[in-house]
Amino acid sequence: MARSRFAPDRGLTARMLVTMFLLGLLYVVFVGFFIVYLPQMWVLVLVIAVGFLLVQYFFSDKLALFAMHGRVVSEQEAPELHGVIDRICAMSDMPKPRVAVADTDVPNAFATGRNQDNAVVCVTTGLLRRLDTTELEGVLAHELSHVAHRDVAVMTIASFLGILAGLLTRFGLQWGLWGGFNDRNRNNNDQSTAMVLLVVIGVSAAVYAISFLLTRALSRYRELSADRSAAELTGRPSALASALTKVTGDMARIPTKDLRAAEPFNAFYFAPAFSKGFSISTLFSTHPSLEQRLEQLAKISAQLGKGV
Repeated sequence: MARSRFAPDRGLTARMLVTMFLLGLLYVVFVGFFIVYLPQMWVLVLVIAVGFLLVQYFFSDKLALFAMHGRVVSEQEAPELHGVIDRICAMSDMPKPRVAVADTDVPNAFATGRNQDNAVVCVTTGLLRRLDTTELEGVLAHELSHVAHRDVAVMTIASFLGILAGLLTRFGLQWGLWGGFNDRNRNNNDQSTAMVLLVVIGVSAAVYAISFLLTRALSRYRELSADRSAAELTGRPSALASALTKVTGDMARIPTKDLRAAEPFNAFYFAPAFSKGFSISTLFSTHPSLEQRLEQLAKISAQLGKGV
């Protein structure tokens, strides 16, 4: 793995390893369950799931840009944006990612890609309009920290595992409803078929819930880690705090329709996009609270002021 001057975070590394180990163990048990209870379907499901994972892993940058309507821009098209990223890459000693812009008023940014050589950083036009140069530098340093620490790739794989649970459940239910029920009806085993389906649904729901909680816990920690790394690299934690305050405050002024469209990508955003009113996203957030993030940045600012 390429090195950078972003401060290593052993806590983040340990959490990523533990999360991936637990998720891997969880899904070995899950797939084993399907092999036992749905032997006719597991090979097909596994082939589809592995294919889906490979596509998501190797093409995550293109998929993310397509979903967010982002486009890669040249230095001539966005000289200031490229200039800020050039400075951060020089400070952090990491290769320059592709630079993209998404034409939306939702103020946000994200980084994606399986490694430093295949990374892309995308900012919205809404973010560019709202932030000054030092604030933008803090946000982009935050995003490049995700790339340097490789937690973008880990989150891509981890989020896929939740999708796998849904795929397996769907295939299992379809088999039970269209294939299993017909066969068992001929054998007068409707009750046992219903029990199998109930077990499949219950196990799948449990696997999805555990995956959801594990990835959310990792996501919240990695955002704090990226804030820390960006503040220490740039030496301007106050600029990042100002950007966070602006982005979070202005999010309430964005139309609900636009926020709902952005919510599925919250795990990869600089700041979460929440629609007005109650949302499951606000209950199990992908990000720590604004207060937690500002408190951490204030501590870093105090440490830098003391020369610690």
